[in-house]
Amino acid sequence: MASSRARTSDIKLIVSATVAVVLAGFYFDDEGRSPWRVVLYVDEQAGPAQRRWLADIFLGRAGGTTLRNFAYAIGEVHGVRPARIELGHTPGRWRIRANNWVTVAATQFVDADEPAACGVPGFDHPGHEVRAELLQVDDATLRWAVRERCGFATDFNYRSDD
Repeated sequence: MASSRARTSDIKLIVSATVAVVLAGFYFDDEGRSPWRVVLYVDEQAGPAQRRWLADIFLGRAGGTTLRNFAYAIGEVHGVRPARIELGHTPGRWRIRANNWVTVAATQFVDADEPAACGVPGFDHPGHEVRAELLQVDDATLRWAVRERCGFATDFNYRSDD
């Protein structure tokens, strides 16, 4: 599960407001290349053009950091959905919500001697492993709920290849 706020004024000057995105997905370790199956949720305040650009960025079609960090692993996109998104990146009170489809809550850092890195936005930035009390997705094509699993918290900075 990944979330981000993207300042889309930096993305082809489409808008000047901040919009949020959430990427939910899964993969099977025993499947060759372990392709991800994902749904991208884009802030409902984004217009159709903004939604397309954000989908291109976060699904790797625009190249840049997301393609290098994780999007190369996406095998199937089950949808790009507008959603009311709430993000909380306060340490100890991390929260992600996309309508009633996605709910994530984490409150604890995981002690580690080395910096954490993961195949999500921010892989190129240092981050922190966290313990997620809840990772829940309840969508038509993705459905699961797990508790007390590892998560990853970091910032995100998209850069195009241009």
